[in-house]
Amino acid sequence: MEKETANITLFTTLLQRHAQAVETRLDAALSPSIAGAQSFVPPRLLAAMRHGVFNGGKRLRPFLLLETAALFAGEKPESRQNYRHAALECAAALEAVHCYSLIHDDLPAMDNDDWRRGKPTVHKAYDDATAILAGNALFTLAFQLLTAPDNGLEPPIQAELSYQLALAAGAGGMIGGQMLDILAENQQKTAAEIITLEMMKTGALLRFSCLAGAILAQTTAENRLAMAKFGTAIGFAFQLADDILDISGSQAALGKTPGKDVAAGKATLIALYGEAKARALLAEKLAEAQNMLAPFGARADILRQAAHFIACRCS
Repeated sequence: MEKETANITLFTTLLQRHAQAVETRLDAALSPSIAGAQSFVPPRLLAAMRHGVFNGGKRLRPFLLLETAALFAGEKPESRQNYRHAALECAAALEAVHCYSLIHDDLPAMDNDDWRRGKPTVHKAYDDATAILAGNALFTLAFQLLTAPDNGLEPPIQAELSYQLALAAGAGGMIGGQMLDILAENQQKTAAEIITLEMMKTGALLRFSCLAGAILAQTTAENRLAMAKFGTAIGFAFQLADDILDISGSQAALGKTPGKDVAAGKATLIALYGEAKARALLAEKLAEAQNMLAPFGARADILRQAAHFIACRCS
């Protein structure tokens, strides 16, 4: 019990510490010169980008990336310090993509939400066109960060990470999942179809978070596969927990307006199965995620706590 409490405390501390580090890096990247890459950035655009980034997010995806990289960097103590700068660049790039997706998700043509983490969404604080451009700019910023010549990553690792992030975010990943989500509104979908769209829409970036950490640490193909599977399991758990929160949680817990999925006729497993079966499936996915970490012993305790945090947000 004491060990479990200590792990939870360490997880909470690290989640906050990593979030602060990622925000510091993004604050520098979103300075008026945007890392010196351009001579001028329209102030309104930059302000909208910052509004979409600095809004109280937990930075869970960067946390998973940083902790996965740390797990495997620990195999080679001499490399543990060297990985930190490069991992932080990748974590900031990942968060830029995530924030871009939220800005676009909230638009009237998508989920039409006025609030995000207690603040007006970007299109409400500015306007639709500015929100679209702010999202686009954050998406391109991600690849600027990943491929910068001074980011501590060797060119082959830059290329692999850029490729994997493009896959996770693109037409066969998050964006494709968002398309399927829109097309599925008020439609009768099978469990397999719902799982496909949710694992693309939400799961793809979470899978990348864990895979990217393993790529950064240049660990074995076996370890990369294990972390990709872990990321897939927690991606499934994350979306299930979100769906449960949509019908049972508050705006503070969900970070956006609750009840919108039901009102919009979204295709979700909770709509198909009911809450009790959805919660049972969530517990199964948590157990699956925990099992994927078994080969790494106590070194993976923080990732175990992360999986528990993801699955138990709706408890």
